[in-house]
Amino acid sequence: RPRIASRVPGMELETTYVDVPIGDATMRTLVAAPANENQYPGIVFYSDIFQLTPSTTRWVKRLASYGFVVAAPEIYYRIEPAGTVLEFDDEGKTRGQADVDALTAAQFDEDITGTLEWLGGYSRVTSGPLGVAGHCTGGHIGFRAALSPAVAATALWYPTGLQNGKLGADADAGSLDRASAISGELLMIFGARDPHTSAAERAVVRAALDAAGTTYEWAEFNAEHAFARDVGPRWNPAATDDAFAQTVAFFTRTLE
Repeated sequence: RPRIASRVPGMELETTYVDVPIGDATMRTLVAAPANENQYPGIVFYSDIFQLTPSTTRWVKRLASYGFVVAAPEIYYRIEPAGTVLEFDDEGKTRGQADVDALTAAQFDEDITGTLEWLGGYSRVTSGPLGVAGHCTGGHIGFRAALSPAVAATALWYPTGLQNGKLGADADAGSLDRASAISGELLMIFGARDPHTSAAERAVVRAALDAAGTTYEWAEFNAEHAFARDVGPRWNPAATDDAFAQTVAFFTRTLE
């Protein structure tokens, strides 16, 4: 049996794609892990509406290099052909938003269950609890993943729709109303200049977490929405580095 390794940053990586079974279908999933025979804690990562873009895969690989097995599914596998990546332009945004709006919270929940079950049984993953991370829409999906008792730690970067429950085809998926079911810890990261989640809307999210007794860390940076996307004018390298360091420390502490 592979030994459990300590998490040392800067490890060489290997990446592969696997087909995670979801009902009668399969969900193409990128898996990044240190390039050795050891076991590491597992983290599921949910992307923004553009799916597994080069920017997103760089983020996934960077996280894996700190000693994690990171699995990033294609969230549109029910709609788009495997391997679909959308461009950061108006056409890509319109198509991505249409894809998200065609999916229900119940479908995302089914995908979450299947992915957590697969990752929990993956030979490269330790037998301990799992982690979850997500950006933008993937942050909202990640919040719902945090409802699983198998998840001990969830890092959500600028999640959208939590304040009003909007997720895909559901005008109100009731995500925040279920916050008391989260047994693990949350790390909530926002840009203070995020037009998708205003200061007042962030206050709604925080008040709901407090009312539910959720254990969480909260961080806001002087940045816009999607500030970790390392292409385009929104990218804020300093905020990204600080938020990433906080994320690594969070997972290192909680996934022991």
